[in-house]
Amino acid sequence: MADLRVLIVDDEPLVREGIRTLLQRDGDVDVVGEARNGIEALEQIRTLSPALVFLDVQMPGLDGLAVLEELSADERPAVVFVTAYDEYALRAFDVNAVDYLLKPFDAERFGTALARARERLRSGDDRVAALLASLQRERRYADRLLLKQDGALSVVLVDDIDWIEAADNYVKVHARTGRYMVRDSLKALEVKLDPARFARAHRSAIVNLTRVKSLTPLAAGEYVVTLATGTRLTLSRGYRDSFRARLAGERMVGEA
Repeated sequence: MADLRVLIVDDEPLVREGIRTLLQRDGDVDVVGEARNGIEALEQIRTLSPALVFLDVQMPGLDGLAVLEELSADERPAVVFVTAYDEYALRAFDVNAVDYLLKPFDAERFGTALARARERLRSGDDRVAALLASLQRERRYADRLLLKQDGALSVVLVDDIDWIEAADNYVKVHARTGRYMVRDSLKALEVKLDPARFARAHRSAIVNLTRVKSLTPLAAGEYVVTLATGTRLTLSRGYRDSFRARLAGERMVGEA
């Protein structure tokens, strides 16, 4: 039987070292790599194809759950989550019977988690998909976007986005941290964003409502939307009523 290929993902060097030390006691494990953050984890999972990942839940930027959400079902390895204190995540793990290690953990608890992971790999039991589905139902909208541009991945917090515009087969995300040209559709990004915070100004632009400084009326029922950055956008008649209602924190008839 081939060695179990394992990747260790944690932003704490001592935790990575501790997991590696415990894994090295097992003669049938091959530690294929370590990652310090979510971006590195994504790249190494796709490059190294580990069978099992010990995955930190709380990491700056892209956390462990967001890493898994970015992977397709075929790319997703078996997972043992490593966490310190996320009570909501622990409840979700228990409900879906997904194994996790609560920091600090000892060798006995680690051995139990590894044995369970081996058993699930043998049986083909994938409970991570059910976990992600339950978490996504609770966390309906994204709090960060993972944007790929020129082969590089960037984590952009939704709070940092000013506005988003369509550009042929791409979208351009204007954020505090920079501008990102991404091969995607405006609709694909729109469904990830909370409609209480983001609204279409016209067919090709979505605006972060918290960035709106003023609305100035134009002829024919249109408006100029001025953002805090000084950017000026047109608010078309077709989106005017919905935009203004959301800006005022009101709910339109028919909205969930």
